[in-house]
Amino acid sequence: MPDTLGAWHLILSGDPALYAIVRLSLLVSLSAVALATLVAFPLGAVLALTRFPGRTAVIVVLNGFMGLPPVVVGLAVYLLLSRSGPLGSLGILFTPQAMIIAQALLVMPIIAALARQTIEDLWHEYRDELTAMNVGPAGRVATLLWDCRISLVTALLAGFGRAAAEVGTVMIVGGNIDGFTRTMTTAIALETSKGDLALAMGLGAILVGLILVVNALAWSLRSWSEKRVTG
Repeated sequence: MPDTLGAWHLILSGDPALYAIVRLSLLVSLSAVALATLVAFPLGAVLALTRFPGRTAVIVVLNGFMGLPPVVVGLAVYLLLSRSGPLGSLGILFTPQAMIIAQALLVMPIIAALARQTIEDLWHEYRDELTAMNVGPAGRVATLLWDCRISLVTALLAGFGRAAAEVGTVMIVGGNIDGFTRTMTTAIALETSKGDLALAMGLGAILVGLILVVNALAWSLRSWSEKRVTG
């Protein structure tokens, strides 16, 4: 009970340390989703609209990477950004930038796979019409992306939910440095091990709240879209 009361006191009093961690977590996760989207949407569209040798294998690998172990992604990024790695000269290991890159690689397959399925389903409906109108590849992609934008937002929210709840990847490449690379998930793990349950519970409550809000937004957007179509 004291720990629970302490957690709510930290949340309601606007504890600077707690909300600094929350701000960094949101910055890293949102930036990672934005970066991943730049690759995921075009990749999903290409896989949905084109046929080429090995396409099925690419889709299978992409779907498999949706469950890619976070620690493996973290290890790969660590090796790339370490001093002896090919990108070591950038000097961004144990910085928020490294965390953004790692999370982007983690969520990109999720967004790309969901985007591919969404665009491909819509392409089956629009194919005859767009073909008859002689719409080119770029026009097809633009039309399909626009018409399935609500479902694509759901894919983005799914990616954000995965990024926000991630701990292993950011722990490896960020180092969990106080005031610099400490996120909600890494702070929860650390504070629990230290016995500071009030801060851990406070961060946990905020994290769960954010995940619930994200899922509520995804459900609301889909419901609104379905009502708009049927209405």
